[in-house]
Amino acid sequence: MAVHTADIVIIGGGAAGLMAGAGAAQTYASNGVNGKVIILEKMPRPGRKIMITGKGRCNFTNLKAWNEFSGHIHPKPNFLKPSFYNLTSEKMIDFLESYGLETVVERGDRAFPASHLASEVVDTLVKAATQAGAEVCCGKEVKEILRFALDDRGATDRFEVSCSDGSVYSCRKLIVCTGGLSYPKTGSTGDGYEWAKEMGHSIRPLFPSLTAVIPKGYKETDGKGHIDRSEPLSETGKALCGNQLKNVGLILNVDGNDIQEEFGDLDFTDGGLEGPIGFKISRKCVNAILNGSKVSVTLDLKPAVEYEDLYSRIGKLWDEVSKDRRNANKLYKDRFRIMLPKLMPMSLIPAFVKCNPNVDHKTLAKALKNWKMEITGYVGYERCVITAGGVSQEEITPKTLESKMTPGLYFAGEILDLDADTGGYNLQIAFSTGYLAGISAARSDRA
Repeated sequence: MAVHTADIVIIGGGAAGLMAGAGAAQTYASNGVNGKVIILEKMPRPGRKIMITGKGRCNFTNLKAWNEFSGHIHPKPNFLKPSFYNLTSEKMIDFLESYGLETVVERGDRAFPASHLASEVVDTLVKAATQAGAEVCCGKEVKEILRFALDDRGATDRFEVSCSDGSVYSCRKLIVCTGGLSYPKTGSTGDGYEWAKEMGHSIRPLFPSLTAVIPKGYKETDGKGHIDRSEPLSETGKALCGNQLKNVGLILNVDGNDIQEEFGDLDFTDGGLEGPIGFKISRKCVNAILNGSKVSVTLDLKPAVEYEDLYSRIGKLWDEVSKDRRNANKLYKDRFRIMLPKLMPMSLIPAFVKCNPNVDHKTLAKALKNWKMEITGYVGYERCVITAGGVSQEEITPKTLESKMTPGLYFAGEILDLDADTGGYNLQIAFSTGYLAGISAARSDRA
């Protein structure tokens, strides 16, 4: 079969790959160079993972300034700095709007398409890449990458990329944007990590992040480590599932030490603890479980009220309930149940009582502010938002995203050892790194 020749081949047609294609093709055009850029995507259409971002609404970036934005980046945010300043969140919005996408900014500086349809973000990214001159080829599952050296000194003459359908692509510059391991049904199956290792790179330990963490006894199968989301809920899990708590506090404790404290919204789902603050603690939580540590969380249902004030308030409520003539002949447990809806959502009461079986009106304040749960499991790559770990930052040049091990090879997006909290940060990482990798590869190609 004939070999298809290009100047730059990009493996992966997700957020990073499409932006790399746009950046490379735009750079060629602005320099008057007739460069050929090809994006190879294994799935039938590009951007499959973007389609499920933000439950299909696609929170595609966050408008916080770098000083605050960087606090949400892991493990070393400064690696991202050159990429971010090359394409800031504001510039990303301008970029998408220049191709016709209407956007809105909502609570927490989070940007969305005005339609709240992720498909419109995908269509706009494809439009940007193709109008700039990049060619998007779908159904191209890469099976092998060969590197051909120019001379004995090891300089790269070209790369040869072979696909499962027998097609072969030859290029001078190669950008790998294959994503991580999360949501494998979207095409993220970790292929890029193996190719990176074959070309001399080390991979920092991989683990699921922005995922549900599972309290002990929440599932019928009660183990430690990865527990598939499809495992059925226990009676406790069923009682908790569906509760969405607003403005609560959550402290993560590892081996007896409080290591992270969050405030915000928490959801109990069929997976476990999720929602904004559940996701925020998941990175450190999963990592600790993998390292064999003892992990627990403390839930504060009344973070805005001091313990003494809450204790006093409960005492007054108890007096009111007890003195009500309608309750005169009722048992203690029934009067106690009458009081609880004044302090928590009705739907939470059965689970709260089940998890705190010995609580009474005198110990209720402590239970409301110190509801402890041992965390023994987590949902894995089948439903996590992002993969933590990846190609080591130390082996990539931050200003260009070119490999220090293999000249002409670039990495961008989730494949890098670079991830973030929920809130639009991870997609911005993909956009910024992809765009810089594309621009750098095109500039280097005709330098």
